[in-house]
Amino acid sequence: MSITSERKQKIIGDFAVVKNDTGSPEVQVAILSERINNLTDHLKLHKKDFHSRRGLLVMVGQRRRLLDYLLKKNAKRYEDLIKRLGLRR
Repeated sequence: MSITSERKQKIIGDFAVVKNDTGSPEVQVAILSERINNLTDHLKLHKKDFHSRRGLLVMVGQRRRLLDYLLKKNAKRYEDLIKRLGLRR
């Protein structure tokens, strides 16, 4: 369910705005998206895992807030990010 450190470093490298960037909304949303995808696959197998389902909903809400923030601050970066991640909207 969790992300390996190598995978996380690759995501950070792919979505970083500047070198060694881990705090930008793009990086945070990309990491959350990876965790959400992994947890979604887990919940397909374990349908009654309600504790993990709640964690998934918290992560989806956090990603939504970060995307709303990015849209408000810079719509171009928002559009680029959702295209790269393949998110709807």
